[in-house]
Amino acid sequence: MHEMSLAINIVELVSAKAQAAGGQRITSVELEAGKLSGVMVEALVFCFEAAARNTLAEGAFLEIREIEGRGNCLACGHSFIVDSLLGQCPQCDGYAVEIVQGRELKVLSLIVDEE
Repeated sequence: MHEMSLAINIVELVSAKAQAAGGQRITSVELEAGKLSGVMVEALVFCFEAAARNTLAEGAFLEIREIEGRGNCLACGHSFIVDSLLGQCPQCDGYAVEIVQGRELKVLSLIVDEE
């Protein structure tokens, strides 16, 4: 389950940012996760709660925005939603597809309590 290592890294990152800002506690973390990133959202939420124990992020609300996968056909230029990394162009049936969105995993924001 690579979600635990992701959760640990996220907790370390947001804790460092909170400390640098003089925060005492993180109340909320907002993430963006692409549907093609391979991240299981429910597992990441569970692992985040475990990884956050005894840190500034303990008890923080984790919001995850899922981002649709998008691809561009290199043959005809059509842009379309993809649901796997092996997308096929619905316009020309080509398989030369560049994935341009949906593999992301990034922290968008965090809310820190200074008291």
